[in-house]
Amino acid sequence: MRMYDHLTLISGRAHRALAQEIADYLGLTLGPCGISNFPDGEIFVQLEHNIRGRDVFLIQPTGPNAQENLMELLILIDACVRASAERITAVIPYFGYARQDRKDAGRVPITSKLVANLLTKAGANRILCVDLHAAQIQGFFDCPVDHLYASKTLDGYFQSLKIPKDRLVIISPDEGSIKRSLQHQENIGGSLAIVDKRRYSATETKQANLIGGPIDGKIALLFDDMITTAGSIVGAVNVAKAHGASEIYVGATHAVLCGPAVGRLREAPIKEIVVTNTLPILGDKLLPNLRQVTVAPLLGEAIRRIHRNESVSGLFD
Repeated sequence: MRMYDHLTLISGRAHRALAQEIADYLGLTLGPCGISNFPDGEIFVQLEHNIRGRDVFLIQPTGPNAQENLMELLILIDACVRASAERITAVIPYFGYARQDRKDAGRVPITSKLVANLLTKAGANRILCVDLHAAQIQGFFDCPVDHLYASKTLDGYFQSLKIPKDRLVIISPDEGSIKRSLQHQENIGGSLAIVDKRRYSATETKQANLIGGPIDGKIALLFDDMITTAGSIVGAVNVAKAHGASEIYVGATHAVLCGPAVGRLREAPIKEIVVTNTLPILGDKLLPNLRQVTVAPLLGEAIRRIHRNESVSGLFD
């Protein structure tokens, strides 16, 4: 195991299991930190070791519960600032509030920018995240942002299935995911098709048509950055099934899985749902066909390179 001078890993309560995997990858132990709640719900943080002059990496996805986890991260950052850490990197595997990245209607906030301001104002010197919902959010920060992609982690699993390329089709669940789907196609192979999705409100979408194909008798892989209520991805799955796909797999980076998601996924004609562990999956959200692959080596390698001031650009692909 390789030790790193002046590097400290600290985990919030949002996803200690992932933080421990990252620590194991680096051959480190997590820094002791006491986090609890006052009776009224306010968060209390106390660092239980000396971090003066240390290169600190705080590991904390910000959802769900988005409000609780974000506030806890801000307090952790402030604690590190006041404990004289040399540099503070917020490792945010899942960056919440990423949907509101622009003013698409009157009198609405740009919450992604607000959260970026809060993190940098609290004292974060650098941000490390995985698969932002909108890539332009990187520009909202007044500090360096390392934006990693989990595509190779997901693709590695699907490549292990050894699906014949002449039977494989990569289906983009909507027009906005075409670039992501092309990247998966480049790594895995197969043909490409696109589901025509129309959004009617913040919560209502409809999928009906398929662009490309034919996909009759083929094995379909559908990729998205996150599964929240699963309405969009299940709608795309149903379109693929209606057009004759023989087997359907779904891949996603962030398994938010809230509201009716589990019920929708359980009833959908999906052979396997493959997600990463950027978020913890609670016991009541488990599905018999759910598989989880880890991004700990990806994040661990990024942390190693950042700490040593080495290039991390090779990890962005």
